[in-house]
Amino acid sequence: MNREPCPWRIVDDCGGAFAIGAIGGTLFHSIKGFRHAPSGQYRRLIGSLNAVTRRAPRVGASFSAWSCAFSLIDCSCVYVRNKDDPWNSILSGAATGAILQARLGAGAMIGSAIFGGFILAMIEGTTILLTRKSEMFMPPPVMEEPPIDMDKGKVDGSLPPIFSSSSVPSHFS
Repeated sequence: MNREPCPWRIVDDCGGAFAIGAIGGTLFHSIKGFRHAPSGQYRRLIGSLNAVTRRAPRVGASFSAWSCAFSLIDCSCVYVRNKDDPWNSILSGAATGAILQARLGAGAMIGSAIFGGFILAMIEGTTILLTRKSEMFMPPPVMEEPPIDMDKGKVDGSLPPIFSSSSVPSHFS
């Protein structure tokens, strides 16, 4: 999987996470606002719209904050360790969980760090397993050989006569 280099990866991940959170928040809060609004189609539509405008940007911002912290820590791990491997993601998930729960105390930080590290370990482990299993079903790459000149039995790397410097083909001489 090709990704952007680290400084741009952070911006890319934050923007993508905000978009995903805003879309998901819009879907969730539109249904919730519709269900909790007073009866009547117009009132339910207005209730749905009000819930979306109030709460969907918060969901997008929460997703973006998590992704920004994760990407910052991931890029820092890549820089410090000089490796881009699954351990960076696992450490980043644990550290992000701890950082985002810092206001609630040490117990919440530890619990969130364990949960974040566990979730990222499951994701990375699944990715590794799927990659290994899918490689079994991929055919090996085929190497193309250059054409062989049948008269000489060796590879003919010369240009065709229409591209040579002489105007008369060699077989007419």
